Amino acid sequence: MMLEVVEYVAKSLVDEPDEVRTEEFEEDDGTVVIELTTAPDDMGKVIGKNGRVARALRQLIRAVGTREGVRATVDIVDELSEPDDED
Repeated sequence: MMLEVVEYVAKSLVDEPDEVRTEEFEEDDGTVVIELTTAPDDMGKVIGKNGRVARALRQLIRAVGTREGVRATVDIVDELSEPDDED
């Protein structure tokens, strides 16, 4: 459910909703991490002024996670920061 909530909120905020990608994985300590990627021009919209939108999204997901009995957070990923697999 957390993945769907992040995707719904992000798609509602951005200009290019088809470019929103979410991925969920679990860290070693059991924390559920949801990675959110958007079109480069939409990154500012999901981060917000002074990170307010991102902070609100993380709080929302923490609350949903608590309700589901897990610790959860959201990472907003910049595609440019990911390493390339070029050899």
